[in-house]
Amino acid sequence: MNHVPLPQSPDIGRRDFLKRAGLIPLGAAAGFATLPTQAAVEPIKRAGGSHLKVSLNAYSFAKLLNNYALGRGAGISLFDLAEFCAKQNIDGFDPTGYYFPGYRDRKLPDDKLVFDLKRRAFDLGLGISGTGVGNNFTVADTAARTKDVEWIKQWVEIAAKLGAPVLRVFADTQMRAQTWETVSNGAKREDVEGWIADNIRTCAEHAGKFGVIIGVQNHGDFIKTADNLIGLIRRVDSPWCGAIVDTGYFKAEDPYAEMAKAAPYAVNWQIKQSPLGVEKQAEAPTDLVRLLKIIRLSGYRGYLPMETLSARGDASYDPYTVVPKFLGELRAAIEATATIEPSTAATKPHP
Repeated sequence: MNHVPLPQSPDIGRRDFLKRAGLIPLGAAAGFATLPTQAAVEPIKRAGGSHLKVSLNAYSFAKLLNNYALGRGAGISLFDLAEFCAKQNIDGFDPTGYYFPGYRDRKLPDDKLVFDLKRRAFDLGLGISGTGVGNNFTVADTAARTKDVEWIKQWVEIAAKLGAPVLRVFADTQMRAQTWETVSNGAKREDVEGWIADNIRTCAEHAGKFGVIIGVQNHGDFIKTADNLIGLIRRVDSPWCGAIVDTGYFKAEDPYAEMAKAAPYAVNWQIKQSPLGVEKQAEAPTDLVRLLKIIRLSGYRGYLPMETLSARGDASYDPYTVVPKFLGELRAAIEATATIEPSTAATKPHP
């Protein structure tokens, strides 16, 4: 398939990209100017066609990994997870920070463990697509935010030792029964965004010294749309900060439209089983072909980390069954969209 002609204007380019992604009907093109305007952020410059590899996020095995890390019964280690990925011929994995021994007590893994895991992944032919930590930058408590900044900085150095190119962080409130409004003590959204941006910028400045990208994931209550996500990254204004597009956590009328807006800025992904969250997995599964079309049109090259989830209270969840099934579906969608080439609109800046 040939590339589409160079767009005549940014508006036409954006319209063409969304039209090709199947997100607006042909007849609606003339009225595109009425749609929300995307933030003026430069998309990532990419070359060549879309080239995709599959990764597995460790959270898919959360219970078993926690059992091992916390010493509370039968479980698996990150080394065991790597073996599973190799047996499934998965290209890479994301050894999330939560599952390293000592994480819950804010203890860093020693170099021997980190390097042993890195070597084992290499021996198994596995890439390390990224890693991640927990944080909360929406709280009014400046000292608490500073503590999380220092934690992220320390994990930046762990990520570098692992060879993980991206470290996932949050811009949302990671507290049950709380929102950014409550934990910020009623601060204005603009002010809270300023806290988040300043904290992430500090982390990104440190990350750049180690060649690690800070990936901001839409996951919670503050970042609900692609414009929220891109606007925050623009405010951070660092070459070492980018978007991690979580396909299961956009809180908007059409989550696929949000994915398409954010895709040109993605440094990594989280491919979920439903765009409407874990509770909707059975009734509203992700249209993976539609999603892969969006990803390919954006020109994204790199890992697609998949993450399967267990609904709260669902004792039947078995990652040894669920992960291979979802993996097969994702691979089929990748194959079905293999001939789709990037849209020139995806690599042009928007006003």
